[in-house]
Amino acid sequence: MLSVKVKWGRELYTDIDVNTDEEPILFKAQLFALTGVQPDRQKVMCKGGILKDDQWNLQLKDGAVVLLLGSKESVPELPATPVKFIEDMNELEAATAMRLPAGLTNLGNTCYMNATVQCLNAVPELRTALSGFSHDATDSMSTAFSISSAMKSIFAQMEKGTTVTPIVLLQALHRASPQFAQTGENGTYRQQDANECWAEILKMLQQKLRSTNQESSNTALQRQHNSFIDQWFGGTFEVKMRSEEVPDEPSTVSTENFLQLSCFISMDVKYMQSGLKSKMREQLVKKSETLGRDAQYIRTYLVSRLPAYLTVQFVRFQYKGKEGINAKVLKDIKFPIDFDAYELCTPELQNKLCPMRAKFKDLEDKKMEVEVVKPNEVKEENKDIKYEQFCFDDDLGSNNSGYYTLQAVLTHKGRSSSSGHYVAWVRSSGDVWFKFDDDEVSTVGSEEILRLSGGGDWHCAYVLLYAPRRLEKL
Repeated sequence: MLSVKVKWGRELYTDIDVNTDEEPILFKAQLFALTGVQPDRQKVMCKGGILKDDQWNLQLKDGAVVLLLGSKESVPELPATPVKFIEDMNELEAATAMRLPAGLTNLGNTCYMNATVQCLNAVPELRTALSGFSHDATDSMSTAFSISSAMKSIFAQMEKGTTVTPIVLLQALHRASPQFAQTGENGTYRQQDANECWAEILKMLQQKLRSTNQESSNTALQRQHNSFIDQWFGGTFEVKMRSEEVPDEPSTVSTENFLQLSCFISMDVKYMQSGLKSKMREQLVKKSETLGRDAQYIRTYLVSRLPAYLTVQFVRFQYKGKEGINAKVLKDIKFPIDFDAYELCTPELQNKLCPMRAKFKDLEDKKMEVEVVKPNEVKEENKDIKYEQFCFDDDLGSNNSGYYTLQAVLTHKGRSSSSGHYVAWVRSSGDVWFKFDDDEVSTVGSEEILRLSGGGDWHCAYVLLYAPRRLEKL
């Protein structure tokens, strides 16, 4: 006779007796009595394996944690509030009443992975690229192939709108990076850093998803990219190094590619923009060939290529050696819904951005004129809005204006990266957002998103995903 713990959703049942001399179906009947989940609707898991009905194929140990997946059927009840019709609802209520997108099952401290997947699913071009990802028989055993295939499968299942259990992706992630497979004393998976998961998934997709070409244009003139991820998520820094002590010494210029911008947090930083700029100019000491000794240098970073989808990581975790944890910086750092990256760019790129920025200004001026002439005119909803191209003609996957709008936010609630809880917040349309708390999906407004700036124990923005701001065609 063994004694195990059973985790079902947010419930944890302790000291559950298991007799492995009896048929497993009797144990499932015992779980039915506890939870109300019918045995034929149960998935009983332990360390990645699923219990069969007719044999004990799991090696259970005393004190082990068993994960139960499945929902109980409830008896329909009369609605607590009167029925409200769609036409009588506001935008937020209507979004809630309509079919919600799919949530993801938590497989034991896997909210970090679930939140990452939901944010990446907010990129339509990535969904399209994964849907066209094909099987390569010569490389079917590689970790990059396994993760890419798992992401393709999950995105396809999420299209159906029902809760998805991402067990295949989790297993592929464990093979690609064993740190994500670490378990605690009770045998459950340990919480992991969501940004590390984000980076690992992108690194695997970077190896497998090919770059795309722009239709009806000369591909010979197109900027070439090594992968889809570099093309749509990757930017480029122009890095300049010059000496303060020897003004006549020529500056050295190099380039660095990035998939994320880092918002560094200090006592002086209150806004995302200043956190981004704080480390783009730094002083350092290195040997001067002119002086033959160490000298003071200034290194500056300016963006020479903006990706269509810009990822910003808030550097909220600092390692504390004594405690052995990544402690969290809870400081309130304001971030914008609409972000302008113009100040971060090289003068050359700024000049290239100007034509599209002028078009944005023209549209805003015309809208202002309409507001002045017809201030009380009821605006008709136009579902057939057409938009200008958001990337340069010779660089598909870039941003040609420097203007972005927030598409997804990955938040953390807790005091260290290896504990607490991760949640994804993804824009649906306008001011309506979806909150993805594992398998629980709800709708919130933009005011809730702006509350994620930090300053306490509420959810703090950790990774932001900005999409290109779209310009309506006149």
